[in-house]
Amino acid sequence: MTKVLQQEQGIKARVMAIAPDYDPNPSQPRVLHYRRPTECFARFKKQEFLVPSTEIVPLAIALLNQPDDLSQFDTYQQPTSHTRDMMLCTHGSYDVVCGRFGYPLYRKLRHEYRSSPSSALRIWRCTHIGGHQFAPTLLDMPEGRYWGHLVPEILNVLVRRQASVSELRSFYRGWSGLAWAEQITEREIWIKVGWNWLNYLKSGKALAISDPGADYPDRAEIRIDFNSPDGNISGAYEARIEAHGQVTTMWNSGGEQWLEPVKQYQVTHLIKVA
Repeated sequence: MTKVLQQEQGIKARVMAIAPDYDPNPSQPRVLHYRRPTECFARFKKQEFLVPSTEIVPLAIALLNQPDDLSQFDTYQQPTSHTRDMMLCTHGSYDVVCGRFGYPLYRKLRHEYRSSPSSALRIWRCTHIGGHQFAPTLLDMPEGRYWGHLVPEILNVLVRRQASVSELRSFYRGWSGLAWAEQITEREIWIKVGWNWLNYLKSGKALAISDPGADYPDRAEIRIDFNSPDGNISGAYEARIEAHGQVTTMWNSGGEQWLEPVKQYQVTHLIKVA
């Protein structure tokens, strides 16, 4: 369905199912919709609805075709713009590692970090979010940050953000507001700047790619522009990323899988240019 949307209407979308196992309104379908607000941004714009089953399809069509004109669904919209939603993949039928290691992490997050129904943090079990060679994987919304290879010991840093960002370096897959090569650069800038970087409005682009036709070229030149929320700080970073070795891995686990070499990348040059 999402491929058809992109081919026919130019709409890029990803559909995920979430398990409402602690939903206070289990009889009503819940729809969470996130979209990019502008080219340069820090968080996705969120809209949440509790709708009758008969309204799911009309709402989905409206969200894709006219997301700024949803007046007919106003009575269903929920005031949760302040809520942080962590979506942890426990889709064991798709990848056994997600079920085996994802569910214990979900239980820990659910029981230790979401203490009451009024909490500004919600933890959801969700279906496939991609990159299952990084399992267990988590998507932190509305920021749109992907995390992988998570372990119980790191969850407090991930949720509370009270320790050094360097402790999360090996778990940070990247920010979904950027393309893959830009994500590698953005991670290095985050490690350099610290937690405040997450609040900056950002955009990225590739200045040069060694082999534009390749899915994963050997080298790329990247630029990341940024602005602080109050507009008092702005600038840009430029970086070079290069392939540096490879690992042999499976794209997911379970069933008959084959091993493939996958390039590993590192930032070999990073400079603030503006």
